[in-house]
Amino acid sequence: MKTIGLTGGIGSGKSTVSKLLATLGASIIDADRVGHEIYLPGQPAWKQVSDTFGQEILAEDHTIDRKKLGAIVFSSPDALARLNAIVHPIMFAEIRQRIQAKRAEGFTLPIVVEAAILIEANWLPLADTVWVVETDKDAAIRRVTEQRGMSAADAEARIANQLSNAERRKHAQVVIRNNGSLQALEQHVQQAWDQLGE
Repeated sequence: MKTIGLTGGIGSGKSTVSKLLATLGASIIDADRVGHEIYLPGQPAWKQVSDTFGQEILAEDHTIDRKKLGAIVFSSPDALARLNAIVHPIMFAEIRQRIQAKRAEGFTLPIVVEAAILIEANWLPLADTVWVVETDKDAAIRRVTEQRGMSAADAEARIANQLSNAERRKHAQVVIRNNGSLQALEQHVQQAWDQLGE
C-alpha cells in the first residue's frame, strides 16, 4: 500500500488534512515530531549539531535550545545550510526506518509522511505519491495569525521564504485546495483517498 508524502506551506491546512487521513485509517509520521526527537541528548543529530554550533546552544538540561539555535541559523544562510546538511539526512533515514517498521508489523493501509519541507529536503523518495495542500496567501496569513499568534508581517515573511504553491505543484500527484469550509476539505480528502487504490 502507498506512502503519501503530504506537504504544503504554513497555514495551508496540512495538519488538518493529516488528521482527516488518520480518521480514514492512515498511519501518520509527523516530520516535525521526528525532528524534535532526533535533537534529544544521545540521539544522532544532538552530537553533530552541538559539535558544529557549540555548547552555547545547549540548555541547562543539555537539550538543544531550539530558540538559541534558531537565532543562529535563521540569521545566516550558511549556518542554516550546515544545519540542514546534518539534520535532513538523519531525518530521512529515521522516517524511512519508521515506514519500514510499520510495514513489517503488517500495516497495509496508507502511511502519511507529513512534512512541510518534503520537497526542499529531498525526501520525495520516501513517498509513492505526493499530496500538496494549498490555500490562498490571505487565508494562510489569517490562519497563522489566529492559530499561532504570529503577526501578519511575520506570517508573510515565512510564506515568502517557502516554496511557492506553483513550485510544489510540479511534484504533486494530488493537489488539495483548502480555501473553503472544513466540510469541503473533508470531501476533497475522501475523494483523493478513494482514488488511491485505483
